[in-house]
Amino acid sequence: MKRFIDVQLKKWKGSMRRKPLIIRGARQVGKTWSVKKFGQDCFESVAYIDLERNPDWHRIFEANLKAKRICGELEILLGQKITAGKTLLFIDEIQTCPRAIAALRYFYEEIPDLHVIAAGSLLEFAMRDISFPVGRTQFLHLYPLCFAEYLEATGNMEAARLILEPPKLLSETLHDFLCRQLRNYFFLGGMPECVKAYAETGSIQEAFEVQAEICETYCLDFAKYSPNSDKHCLNIVLTSVSQLVGNQIKYSKLVEGYSNPTIKKAFNLLCLANIIKKIPSCDPSGLPPGATASAKIFKALMVDIGLMRYLSNMPVDVEYSKTALLSIYRGAMAEQFVGQEMLVSKQDVLFYWSRRNKSSSAEVDFLVVLDGKIYPVEVKSGPAGRLKSIHIFLETYKSCPDGIIFSERPYANLPEQRLKFIPLYFAFSATGGHGDLG
Repeated sequence: MKRFIDVQLKKWKGSMRRKPLIIRGARQVGKTWSVKKFGQDCFESVAYIDLERNPDWHRIFEANLKAKRICGELEILLGQKITAGKTLLFIDEIQTCPRAIAALRYFYEEIPDLHVIAAGSLLEFAMRDISFPVGRTQFLHLYPLCFAEYLEATGNMEAARLILEPPKLLSETLHDFLCRQLRNYFFLGGMPECVKAYAETGSIQEAFEVQAEICETYCLDFAKYSPNSDKHCLNIVLTSVSQLVGNQIKYSKLVEGYSNPTIKKAFNLLCLANIIKKIPSCDPSGLPPGATASAKIFKALMVDIGLMRYLSNMPVDVEYSKTALLSIYRGAMAEQFVGQEMLVSKQDVLFYWSRRNKSSSAEVDFLVVLDGKIYPVEVKSGPAGRLKSIHIFLETYKSCPDGIIFSERPYANLPEQRLKFIPLYFAFSATGGHGDLG
């Protein structure tokens, strides 16, 4: 299973500015597997430490944080040498030991030639409570498999390469093939274990069972998020968000019987765990768009479209029988897909536009910055003349070059209307994504 992160890790290994690397991301997106494979392929040995399974090893980091002392003790416990330039030191589930996170800066300062990678699923929780080694570490964020990675994993390497190229008009045969593959991805999603189960068995039901197991694991993790959080509230908020993709979020609408502060806390905890992603509204009149991000007007995406399918309790028999991608689950799955691809292409930065006027409200699904310009992005099936909100946006913000419409129709450029219609399967490359599957 080839991932974009494979190439990124190799670049990190050879960088003159290399620092200890922290891999972030939700649980079960493939962090451990990717780093172990990288270590096996590119180093003579891998020194692997799992701080969740070996809590007694935390004591190594309780004394002074001298890197050479820590390495010496780890060598004894592992029964292997840790040699700079030849060994990859991989500290997994590092969030369970905040002192180990703090120790990363001393590896950088005292043993700069040693390759050190740390990974964790709930890192943001640990990072709230420690003095983080700012400027002494680097980060990579790993997501579920995007559509190109999914195509490669299911034996469609040439199709994967094709959708990583700039968008263009394809033959009707190729277009239909990619739309059929994308329809499967809508339901399977990109969690590595789900994709592996489908690739090995050809059974979508097998992948659905894996999705259920992953969601159960997430719910069991809630106990770790915060000792004072309401687990029932967290569960309902998670389900509600999966059903409201594409809609503005109001805390009071997510769950009944709880105060807004309690619901907001649950929502923020799920964001910290990287299970949901908050998408704020912003003013696109200037760069960067995040400078005007609203704290009160926002939408949300799920970490994975397949988990969204499971958690939303959508009737699969009804939705899977629909042939039009934009009609599945009222179009929400198409918007989740485009947002999910954009989170990879824009490295976790995503916004949308919402105008609330008494006379005329308007909303554009996403905004994307390309070559220093802000482009409005819509996920729609209608013709150009029916895209009211994006026309209002382009008329209001004349510095924005064009509007991007993701749909099922073939690629088409309409310069007279300042619109580009791009097939959904090009969402990653069309929004600035540059991936390499080797």
